[in-house]
Amino acid sequence: MLKDLLFVALGGGIGSALRYLTSRIVVKLVSGNLIFLGTFTANIIGSLLIGLLSGWMLINQPDNQTFRLLFIVGFCGGYTTFSTFAFENMRLIELNQWGLLTAYVLASVVLGVLAVWVGVRLAR
Repeated sequence: MLKDLLFVALGGGIGSALRYLTSRIVVKLVSGNLIFLGTFTANIIGSLLIGLLSGWMLINQPDNQTFRLLFIVGFCGGYTTFSTFAFENMRLIELNQWGLLTAYVLASVVLGVLAVWVGVRLAR
């Protein structure tokens, strides 16, 4: 159990650090009300990665618990962030940015699911 927890923590720490870098890079490229694009970008990339890794694992390493804990649970879990997504949506509500809110939620959910599907298909 402790070994499993360490793999999740290691992957999650690396994923969180890379999510932070992704967000900072994207925020530098955009301005104004679009600062949520950092989270959006990380979540879509993370969705694609979890699809790729899960699809690959199902074919090549179906019983590799270490790989799953380190990369899928840890790294992808740390790289993507639902809590920040929810907070940013709350801020858009507070700012009465209903159109932007709707676009952000729909694009995040639809593109996130699509990215997982594409990742799984590419891995197979």
